[in-house]
Amino acid sequence: MRKIGLEEEMLLVDPKTGRTTALSERAMRRHSGDAEIEHELFLEQIETMTEPHASLDDLAAELEEIRRQAVAAARSAGASLIASGTPPLPSGESHVTPKPRYERMVEEAGEIGRFAAVCGMHVHIDVDSDDEAVGVMDRIQPWLPILLAISANSPYADGRDTDYASWRSRSWTAWPTAGPVEPFGDADTYHRAVRELIASGAALDEGMVYFDARIARALPTIEIRVADVCTDRRDGILVAALVRALVETEARAWSDGRAVDPWRVELLRGSRWQAARHGVSERLFDPATRELRPAGEVLDRLVTHVGEALAAAGDAAYVREGIERLLSSGSGADHQRRVGVDGDLVAVVADLARRTDPDA
Repeated sequence: MRKIGLEEEMLLVDPKTGRTTALSERAMRRHSGDAEIEHELFLEQIETMTEPHASLDDLAAELEEIRRQAVAAARSAGASLIASGTPPLPSGESHVTPKPRYERMVEEAGEIGRFAAVCGMHVHIDVDSDDEAVGVMDRIQPWLPILLAISANSPYADGRDTDYASWRSRSWTAWPTAGPVEPFGDADTYHRAVRELIASGAALDEGMVYFDARIARALPTIEIRVADVCTDRRDGILVAALVRALVETEARAWSDGRAVDPWRVELLRGSRWQAARHGVSERLFDPATRELRPAGEVLDRLVTHVGEALAAAGDAAYVREGIERLLSSGSGADHQRRVGVDGDLVAVVADLARRTDPDA
């Protein structure tokens, strides 16, 4: 069974004001547990990483413990930790983590880089080869917006409602290498495209190639980067289970020599926009019919598409229950809006901090 690893980016905020605070270095110094917690691009962020797991229960248990240790590290530095795709309250320009690569990234990117303190969840699934990863990547593209809709958790930014369920995903597409891609066909073509992107100046190195799905740099995995970080850990595990099933389903299709359905990248971007705009609260673009359909119908289409892989992994019941919960209570963005219905974004941040803490 393919294993799953998760990376989560999260924000440090002032417990009193709810605004982001540049305390990651202090939090790192005071972190005393064994969880893998690292700096991110800005001092207002931290990143956590799980080990690879075959069992969703084991993955969920480690994710809970990592969050517990990360919350403790933040608290010891005088901050609260929130799992949100964007900082709800205005915070001004973020502070770059003082590492030469990060400083150069922001310098090269200009305004795009200065306001890039947004937080995603990256899902790693092991693959046998780069060619298999590319075979999956070429086939998985039309399904990725649905995962974005499930994870949507960033409706507020700079003190206002953006009218998007995932503003993180919209702001992130300002980076020149971010978003969906057209089929590569094989690993050689993929790696050549990456080299040419770097040569064009659009990226400093492979780490700045921000495709929605990419070959991981230092791990034998395909990395799916489309999701917002989820406050509710169950949403993150639901996305992870669906990603694994998608990778397994499309790896079999590649191995069997089934042709890649032709998708224009413009249509993929349109589907991604629809998912970011509404999450699961309205219609989504259905990869099978190529038209907008009710979100519940499209989610069911995805579950059916990967049903054999879900059953083989023992994840089918978990996914079905998660989809039912999501359609009943809404996404993370819907929850944030319920809390902030009167415009009290300090309350939204306080609620995010409470729900990010496993012991709250």
